[in-house]
Amino acid sequence: MQGMRDLLRDRLRQSLRAMTPLDRLAAAWPVACGKAMADHGTVSDFTDGTLLILVDHDAWLQQMMSMRSILQHDLARVAGVPVAAIHFEKKK
Repeated sequence: MQGMRDLLRDRLRQSLRAMTPLDRLAAAWPVACGKAMADHGTVSDFTDGTLLILVDHDAWLQQMMSMRSILQHDLARVAGVPVAAIHFEKKK
């Protein structure tokens, strides 16, 4: 099963090449974190290697913050975009 996931991630990364880095990261977001988490966070901005994710609830904010390094690695790998940092912020 893991081999199939890796294959699908590689195919997604190849198909995203023509998009802007922000759009590539937004498309990779649900793949990197899963649908449940993706439904509660929105890729908002990408500046100087820092990705901003807006989160709709405190509990999800804490969950995402605890997974920051995993999400950073997976997003960079799937999107093919170097991500130096992820900043999570609660939606206003």
